[in-house]
Amino acid sequence: MENRLRTGSGQGASGPGAPHSRDLLRVAFGPSLVALLVIAAVVLVQLVAANSDLTGTLGAVASMWLACHQVPVTLAGQQLGVLPLVPPALLAWATARGTAQITPPNGSWFVLRWIVASAVGGPVFLPAVSLAVVHDAASVITVLQTPNALHAVGSVLTVHLIGAVAGVGSKAGRRELARLGLPAWLTDTVRPAVIGVLTLLALSCAVVAGSLVVHWSTMHELFGLTDSFIGQLSLTGLSVLYLPNVVLGAAAVAVGSSVSIGFATFSAFTVFGGDIPALPILAAAPTPPLGPVWVALLIVGAVAGVALGQQCARKPLPAGMAFAKLAVASLLAAAMLAGLAYFGGGQLGNFGHVGVDQATFAPAAFFWFFVIGGLTVVLAGGLRPRPKPVPRPDAPAAEGEPLTEPIRLGVESDDPDLDPDTERVPTADPAQRTEPEGEPEPESDPDPDPASEPEPVPPPPVRPAPDVEDVEDLMFVDDDIESGPGQPPAGSAGPTKPR
Repeated sequence: MENRLRTGSGQGASGPGAPHSRDLLRVAFGPSLVALLVIAAVVLVQLVAANSDLTGTLGAVASMWLACHQVPVTLAGQQLGVLPLVPPALLAWATARGTAQITPPNGSWFVLRWIVASAVGGPVFLPAVSLAVVHDAASVITVLQTPNALHAVGSVLTVHLIGAVAGVGSKAGRRELARLGLPAWLTDTVRPAVIGVLTLLALSCAVVAGSLVVHWSTMHELFGLTDSFIGQLSLTGLSVLYLPNVVLGAAAVAVGSSVSIGFATFSAFTVFGGDIPALPILAAAPTPPLGPVWVALLIVGAVAGVALGQQCARKPLPAGMAFAKLAVASLLAAAMLAGLAYFGGGQLGNFGHVGVDQATFAPAAFFWFFVIGGLTVVLAGGLRPRPKPVPRPDAPAAEGEPLTEPIRLGVESDDPDLDPDTERVPTADPAQRTEPEGEPEPESDPDPDPASEPEPVPPPPVRPAPDVEDVEDLMFVDDDIESGPGQPPAGSAGPTKPR
């Protein structure tokens, strides 16, 4: 019992392998409390560095905690809806890691539901507290407004639900999907989709880094807007936090979609200028006129499609299943990118909407993943040929093998020359089959030659039967045996007749 409590897992009241209540509490409140402490430390450092009083500190901490879950912040009537993707990604990763650690490998469906419910139910109570704190601070800080309660709860629930499902699915997802009766190839579509998305984002990150090097002077000017160390550190931190948003925009351009920052629009074919925020990371945006180098971004989408196709071709399947697996993986990858684009965009005050064109981003990503991935599956040997049909037992024998036919008695034959009652026996050659013979007909010679006819054979001579006078002359008696040959028997008058 002590060992089970120390490890936090074992056979509890809910079944074998159920996690301990302490582990469920750690998963429920651990990531959110850690994020709250980090945010409080950052806010205090900023307020102290700005020589500001601590009025409204709790309201600022609560607002930033909600912003880490993609809840828009409204200040003086201007909504900040474009929030960095790094904080929610870290929260989802922490939730996934915690749930994966306490998920038993052979846990029942009841245990898995409790783990997911704990990972999601704990953080859902914190938005209520945060909203109450923000509403109280808004009475002091008039520029701060309370966000929508339903939107706040939904965003927090979504971030932690994604992490909980990912953590539990990494341990028991394949087993649970197989229990539902889904085909095996369907459970293998998650890995290709994730590999395709990560490849696209990694190559897009390399493109952003190259563009920053090209526009180094612009980025240096943006850093020079402030002379204080705290100000430049804040700009650096914001640039790092918004790096995934910029990489996602580069990925949209790479697959043929477009990105808008207010009135400014960027794509692989054209650029429309406009005012953009003074954030150093946005120096990577192309400036008109657009050179042909940006058209080469389409190679990034093709390489991502090749990576997805190679993962789908690892296990060869028949053509129908292989392309169905490719289609599901491509659709899943496009859905992931569309979800990231939704969370990474929004309203940015007076600049207007900032984000990816959702009408073209997901279809364009699916096109590259499916078309280029399909070519890769065909070339990489991901198609398994159909098995050859097994010959039936009554199929004709191959050349060189003896031909055997079953013996059939009293069965009507298809051959009119064969008698129905004739037995069919195995032969070594079809030409040597025994045919039923009728009665032989005598051959008739139209012109017989008398000289060539054989002479008649005379009958054998008939030997005359011996004369037998009496039956007693043919019999032996004891006196004949005792007298010996050539001697007359005792008491006889003379020799006997020769026999």
